Amino acid sequence: MAPLPPISNLPRASDAELTHVLDLLFEPAPPLHSLTLPVLRSTTFPSYSVLITAVDTQLRALASSDAPEDVDRLSEILCSHPRLGEKKVESEQSRKEQAQLNQGGEEETEKLARLNREYEDMFPGLRYVVFVNGRPRPAIMENMRTRIDRGDIKAERQEAIQAMCDIALDRATRLNG
Repeated sequence: MAPLPPISNLPRASDAELTHVLDLLFEPAPPLHSLTLPVLRSTTFPSYSVLITAVDTQLRALASSDAPEDVDRLSEILCSHPRLGEKKVESEQSRKEQAQLNQGGEEETEKLARLNREYEDMFPGLRYVVFVNGRPRPAIMENMRTRIDRGDIKAERQEAIQAMCDIALDRATRLNG
């Protein structure tokens, strides 16, 4: 995987290059592109960490809105992350990040699939997003169960945003190795 360009290059980058950077840090999501490209065009960031914090602020603003279009936009961004344990994952980075989740027995695989369905039934328009960070499948499933049982969609949106940004920070560190 190619490293991220120097942060100082972003103000002069094309929309395609900026979109590529966003896709490397987060997941490909056209609503994230349209939300964030204007900020990337108008702001100079001293680091990728600060850029990710700016995206976090934008996403939390959407989460605090009751406007249906903001809720839909945020849901589409959050759902750009693949389901945990899914066999077909488009993003090379997500595939690597979830590799250990695809190990284990068939019973655990089925349980994870059931939890994904239960989560999405409990929180329509959301997908469970978590920073896996090497944790084993049972720990992830326990976290998912806790979040389903809590039953708070607003808290879920906040947790998903936090997870997306934690993943992005980890990716930025790895890509700039």
